[in-house]
Amino acid sequence: MAEQSGYAKQVLVAGATGKTGSWVVRRLLHYGVPVRVFVRSEEKARSLFGDAVEVVLGKIQDADAISRAVSGCDAVISALGSSAVSGEASPHEVDRDGAIRLMDEAAKAGVRHFAMVSSIGVTKWYHPLNLFAGVLNMKFAAEEHLRQQFSTEGRSYTIIRPGGLKDEEPLQYRLRVEQGDHLWNGWTNRSDVAELLVLSLWVEKAANKTFEVINDAPEPQQSLAGYYDKLSS
Repeated sequence: MAEQSGYAKQVLVAGATGKTGSWVVRRLLHYGVPVRVFVRSEEKARSLFGDAVEVVLGKIQDADAISRAVSGCDAVISALGSSAVSGEASPHEVDRDGAIRLMDEAAKAGVRHFAMVSSIGVTKWYHPLNLFAGVLNMKFAAEEHLRQQFSTEGRSYTIIRPGGLKDEEPLQYRLRVEQGDHLWNGWTNRSDVAELLVLSLWVEKAANKTFEVINDAPEPQQSLAGYYDKLSS
């Protein structure tokens, strides 16, 4: 039986069929949170989640489709990520412009909280990852827009900057969290990134926080909520 969070408002997940996004959906469902996904393929969404989620079809380039997706949602979790150097799947189109379009439509719709996945090294233009079509620059531009849009009264944001992403079960590692973008490398489980994003919906100390996270050492965790206590305001 799913653990209950007490949070019963609808959450939209963008990038839901990606590796991190699918973990976000699974952790939301674990806590009994109503989930809507914004995807390009209903077939893929149903193959991953069955009938446990509401599906809205559309592209991140389509503001009208995004508007339909965010309507009536209390929060948005963005796990958007580019997969090509050019075209509709490029960092320019997805990590920056697509993410910003999602933020703007969410704000118009009255969304209360917006959480997103970014990356360690995002403030370092000279980081090797920027060789991939300036992906870190694009992510940082989206971060800046989110901080501006969702730091106003009645709104909040959480930005998580993970290290290199890998697939393991959640809550299996002690984590290292830092602020100021001083970490250059490290690994993070997608499942733990998803858990932290989901917890930001109801953990008060997650509001308006930007932070980096990597695995520290194998050590089963009862909860990741306490890591928000380690962050400065």
